[in-house]
Amino acid sequence: MNYRVTILKEKFLTLNFKIGDFMKKLQYIFEKNKLWAENILSTQPDFFKNLAKQQNPEFLWIGCSDSRVPANQVLDLPPGEVFVHRNVANQVIQTDMNMLSVVQYAVEALNIKHIIVCGHYGCGGIKAVIQNKRLGLIDNWLRNIKEIYLRNYDEIVSLEGIEKQVDRLCEINTVQQALNLAGTTVVHNAWDKGADLTIHSWIYGINNGLLKDLKCCISSENEFLEYTQNP
Repeated sequence: MNYRVTILKEKFLTLNFKIGDFMKKLQYIFEKNKLWAENILSTQPDFFKNLAKQQNPEFLWIGCSDSRVPANQVLDLPPGEVFVHRNVANQVIQTDMNMLSVVQYAVEALNIKHIIVCGHYGCGGIKAVIQNKRLGLIDNWLRNIKEIYLRNYDEIVSLEGIEKQVDRLCEINTVQQALNLAGTTVVHNAWDKGADLTIHSWIYGINNGLLKDLKCCISSENEFLEYTQNP
């Protein structure tokens, strides 16, 4: 009995330590946030007052949820300049109501002029597809990438090494997602109404911090049709 009591006490103390450590981390985050806000106000006293009035971004960023690819930092733009939607492997799926709602709001309410579909090299979701890993629920989400992989299988497996294969599929996937976006009713409706709207396909290098243009830039339904007919 004493042994069991001792074990329970040790577990309780360990749990308390973990909770205490976690609370310290949270407190550190709040302190950093306060310092960040104070630093901005010291140089731009009206920054948050103006920011609170309305948002008027020019860009919508559709990117990966990967914590290493934050849109504002990558573009070096302040808060309020980029409207953002992120998901695993930067997917644009026609049945994703969350993504479609973001796009519609960006296009119709915010009058966004540029939508950037941005992938990144070394994407874990892409690598899981190539290595045929079973990860659980997310396998359903990655199914779309699996189909892209199979359509481009010969090209991808001809590359030497898993890193090159992953990076190439990252590029192909990002271009395909830009095309998926250009095929949505939200985008087509905007073009029909004469909206000045361009879709860009870019990829980000985590190892060097640089963006690369994948040369898939679509500004009209005619350009979309030309690209799909002559990729």
